[in-house]
Amino acid sequence: MASINTIRMFVRVYELGNMSAAARDLQVSAAVASSRIADLERHLGIRLFTRTTRSIQPTEQGRIYYPKAVKVLEALEEAEAAVQEITHHPRGSLYVSAPLGVGRRLIAPNVVLFQDRYPDIHVRLRLSDRRVDLAGEGLDAGFLLGDLPDSGLKVRALGDCTRVLCAAPTYVARRGMPCCGADLIDQGHDCLLLRFPGSREFRWTLQTPEGPQSFNVKGPYACDDGDVLTAWALDGRGVVLKPVFDVAEHLASGALIPVCEETPPPDARLACLFPHKKNQDPKSRLFIEFMAERIKAALRRRAQIYQLPR
Repeated sequence: MASINTIRMFVRVYELGNMSAAARDLQVSAAVASSRIADLERHLGIRLFTRTTRSIQPTEQGRIYYPKAVKVLEALEEAEAAVQEITHHPRGSLYVSAPLGVGRRLIAPNVVLFQDRYPDIHVRLRLSDRRVDLAGEGLDAGFLLGDLPDSGLKVRALGDCTRVLCAAPTYVARRGMPCCGADLIDQGHDCLLLRFPGSREFRWTLQTPEGPQSFNVKGPYACDDGDVLTAWALDGRGVVLKPVFDVAEHLASGALIPVCEETPPPDARLACLFPHKKNQDPKSRLFIEFMAERIKAALRRRAQIYQLPR
C-alpha cells in the first residue's frame, strides 16, 4: 500500500500542476517529490502523469486516481480532527490564500501571532491577486476582497472595505483633476489596471446619481500585483482604484489624493471562504475565528489613519 506522504504528494502535484511547486508546498526537494511520484507509479503499475520539459499533465489513470486519493486524505484528516477535538490539541498544516494587499497588511502580521498561540498548527500562506480555486488547489481557506463567487463554499463575512480612486499630486497637476467617472473616459486619463486571466478590472463600477455605473477605463499600465499599481500611482503614472486600508498612509501623508469624488467606488466585501468539511476541522475553526477578530480590529485601526470626506 502506498504511504500517506506519497499519496499527499500525488494530490499536490495534481492540484498545482507542477512538481517543483508541489515540492515547495510540502517542504521537500524536487528530487524527493519526483521519487515519490515514481514510487507510486511503480506500485500501481501505471503512469499517473505525462511529463514534458514544460508541463506535467495527469493521464486518464491519474484523473481516475485523484478523487479516490483525495477521499483517503480527507478520511485521515477527519480522523485526526476527531482526536484533536477530544484532546484539545489541534495540529497539522493549513493552506491559505489571500490577495497580495490583504495578505501583506492584514493576514501575514496575524499569522505569526496565530503561530505563537498554536505552535503545532503550521499556516502555509499563498498570496496572489488572481482568483484562486480553493477546491481545485487543495486550500483550506481563502480570503477574498470583492464579489463572492457562485460556489458551494462556506462564507465568513469579515467587513466592508471602503475603496477610493486616487492619484499622486504630480499626476493631477499634469493631467488635471477628474471629478467623476465620465471624466476618466472623456479626458483620457491613464488608469492603472489590475489584470490577470479572468480579471474584470478593466471596467470600474462607480456610484453615480443614477446608480452604479460601469466605466470602461483604459491606460498604458497593467499588472497582476496590486502593490505595483500603488507604486506606479505614487510615481505619478495614473489613477488607481484601491481599498482605503491599502493606501491609508499615502492618503494621510498627501502622497496620494482622492479623485473622482463625485462618483466614488462602492465598498468591497472582505470575506473568508472555506469548504463545508473544514467547518468540522478544529484547526480551521480556530484559524478563521482568530483571523476574523483581528482583521476587523485592523480594519478599524487603518480606517482611522485616513477618513475619506463623504
